[in-house]
Amino acid sequence: MKKNILLALAMIVAGWVQAQNPQPTEVKLTEMKGLQQKAYVYRSFGMDDLTHETGHLNGFTPFYLVYPDKKIDETQSMDLIKELGIDQQLKQFSISFAVVNPVGDKYNNEVDFKAYQTMIDSLRTFANLKIIAIGNGATFVNQTIANNAKEVAGIVSINGKPGKAVDGAPGVPAFIVGKNAANVAKPYININKVKLTGKEKQMQIYTNTDEPLLRVVVSNVTTQSLGEIFNDAWDTLLKKNYRFNNYRHTWYEGQRYGQNGIYELEPFLNLDELKVKRNIVVNEDRFGQAKTLWYEYIPEGVMSAEKGSVPLVLLLHGNNNDPRTQADTSGWIQLAAKEKFFVAELEWQGKPGYAAMGHDGIETTVGMILQKYPQLDASRIYTEGLSAGAMTSSALGIKKSHLFAAIGAMSGGVFPGSSVLGIGGNALMSEAVQKRGFVETAYVCVAGTDDMVVRYPKKNDWKNNSLIYAWQVYETMNGMDVVDEYDFAKNEAFGQSVVNQQTIKTNKGDGINMEVGYLCKGDVPLMKLVAVMHYGHWNFQPAALEMWNHFKHFSRDVKTKKLIYHP
Repeated sequence: MKKNILLALAMIVAGWVQAQNPQPTEVKLTEMKGLQQKAYVYRSFGMDDLTHETGHLNGFTPFYLVYPDKKIDETQSMDLIKELGIDQQLKQFSISFAVVNPVGDKYNNEVDFKAYQTMIDSLRTFANLKIIAIGNGATFVNQTIANNAKEVAGIVSINGKPGKAVDGAPGVPAFIVGKNAANVAKPYININKVKLTGKEKQMQIYTNTDEPLLRVVVSNVTTQSLGEIFNDAWDTLLKKNYRFNNYRHTWYEGQRYGQNGIYELEPFLNLDELKVKRNIVVNEDRFGQAKTLWYEYIPEGVMSAEKGSVPLVLLLHGNNNDPRTQADTSGWIQLAAKEKFFVAELEWQGKPGYAAMGHDGIETTVGMILQKYPQLDASRIYTEGLSAGAMTSSALGIKKSHLFAAIGAMSGGVFPGSSVLGIGGNALMSEAVQKRGFVETAYVCVAGTDDMVVRYPKKNDWKNNSLIYAWQVYETMNGMDVVDEYDFAKNEAFGQSVVNQQTIKTNKGDGINMEVGYLCKGDVPLMKLVAVMHYGHWNFQPAALEMWNHFKHFSRDVKTKKLIYHP
């Protein structure tokens, strides 16, 4: 059991197999195998330099499919990539790209659309698929893929002919340019249900009221180079979102075309737009070990805040993840920009060249951050983690209860037993028992009900469950009634009675909503449980707000270490 869990957790990293190989220094296209059409691809392998200031999490950065005007060879394909300027993004992101030819001498909508489906199956996993289409390639995309683009994060149509909107087609962000741009854009405007919301240079911007990421940009410029068009498309559309599918499965398990419904639209992390500064901190030779690494995210205005006024939120990535995983995919940085709190994502687990921190090292790192930034409030320190990071965050709330006011766990809890990933569930329970009646820590658990990596408890399958054990550990330490028997037939989400249970609807794919409930000690809602219905094992960005809305009601007296609730 534990070996299977560890294996699954180890896979939770974008491009997890590729991460074992260094990123190539030379860009070279190779022909994709097993396809009907000739497609020349470059796939990015491995992580960016972890100290590269503009680096992002590999696997969630763009994967461009380029459909040219006519069939071209490998050399011409690389020339087209350079003419568009896509290759320039290699300096910023771990992007991938492919130039996709028609199956025959010319595009055939039926034949080439089937070939597209086969290619999607061969890719298996992706989270930010963008399509750049030119001339006849754009006509093909407008007339076929546009109405079937539930997995596509953005379409750029250059000098193509229009398609026709199909009722019920999923929306897709689109950038339309060319002599016939207004007519080409009409089906996209209808499908996306967007309205004109602004103008920029000679571009009209249409936006969906309920989902701002679902937009259409129409450019009336006809004299631009391909590179200039791509830059405009990037600035107004392509950089704003990614798209992945965690519905009834977990995205990195892979899927076939059309298998699991519409892919979620999520915001891509744009620090400049958010006005958030990122510092990369490498602490040399601490404790005589290798250097340690963390990232600081500082929203505009935080550095000029009053002394001791700014909350600190730590982010802990999952097992073997890139240390930018939480910043890029959890929604916490976007939230920090709005709420004006300080975020640090720690390389807590260790990477080649960087030491693991351990619980004591995390506390020491927090101390260094507090000393460095007097604006931070030592009474409002919180930590949130994904998967193994959720396990570590859960452990910190017990072992370092004097430091943290509230803990957030996404897709992870506490495994009963001696040790999983160095986190001993039995030892945590013993510590919780010893502290019972003396120590309290607020806790938020968020998990997908279709998570099979750290499985969600369900009817007839809830015993020895890590999420339930985490609830019980915190109930124990917090001096609350400890629930021993669960009935998921009566309460599908939580298997027990909770206070103020509510359903929060989202726009993130088919039926992905949140069930929210509280466990109270007297009148104080110390624990918040969030079930993301029909969701797999990963971050769910709307849940960051649910965590923060709980965190901000709690602080810890820096002298007495007592938890304080602020209704």
